[in-house]
Amino acid sequence: MGGSGGSFGTYSNPSESASKIREAEQDSLDKTYEAEVNSDLKDILSNFNDRPVVEINKHLETLKQAIDSNIEGSVDLLFGGSVNKHTYIDGLSDIDSLVILNSTELANKSPHEVLKYFAERLQQRLPNTKISIGNLAVTVKYSDNIEVQLLPAIKTVTGHKIAASDGANNWSNVVKPRRFAEKLISVNKENGNKVVPVVKLAKSIISTLPNQRKLSGYHTESLAIEVFKNYTGAQQTKAMLKHFFNEASKRVMSPIADSTGQSRHVDDYLGSRNSTNRRMVADSLSQIGRKMNNADAKRDSDTWTKLFDL
Repeated sequence: MGGSGGSFGTYSNPSESASKIREAEQDSLDKTYEAEVNSDLKDILSNFNDRPVVEINKHLETLKQAIDSNIEGSVDLLFGGSVNKHTYIDGLSDIDSLVILNSTELANKSPHEVLKYFAERLQQRLPNTKISIGNLAVTVKYSDNIEVQLLPAIKTVTGHKIAASDGANNWSNVVKPRRFAEKLISVNKENGNKVVPVVKLAKSIISTLPNQRKLSGYHTESLAIEVFKNYTGAQQTKAMLKHFFNEASKRVMSPIADSTGQSRHVDDYLGSRNSTNRRMVADSLSQIGRKMNNADAKRDSDTWTKLFDL
């Protein structure tokens, strides 16, 4: 007489197994997509951010020695030079050094006149070097094709001034560039040194917007400090770039106090809280964020690269 049977193994639900397979496939596709977009962003960033810092530092020292009698000091930033092949300075994080001039004859000069004065002094001491004047800064191009960008500031009784962000015809209020630089350096380090690269990518995207919907470079940097100072998400370029636009579209509705002292707020040019200009800019930033969100939903990497109008 036989027994009543033994073990037939673990029961497997076909529906549950199929679900796990689909989840594994989905996870694999998601990881592939994320890696692809991050790789594309890295390539885009390398077009305007692959700079030899050691060599730049050497050139900066040479420049300072060449104009030593004309400068009081400097603030070296070294965040990465021009953005998206622009020939103008779009914010403090785009320059290599802020050079503080101490010539009393500059006190009543316009920003453009100071730029010209600065460029001429450099050219006198470096006659075989290409030196050009932009809207806000002077660019020095060496024979090794390295470009160094210098933003001159003049000393006043109460502090220092640089050209206003609206061009080289007006001066800013008194500035405290070290304070801003320290904030940006701090939030950048706290986020795996990803904030500055994300800012550069964000500026590149913003540069494709109509003029009335663009942010100044300094405003973009200040928004990034606010957006990332308590950031707890993934320290990856794609995730942080999307986070910037989703959050900046909300934060841009309110003025941000200016830590450098250039003005009461970094974004006075947009008017008061909830102004029409702020709503227009917020709408554009929100649209960019939605495009990123929709691209993620469809795993559409092409949409990401199209944001840079390449």
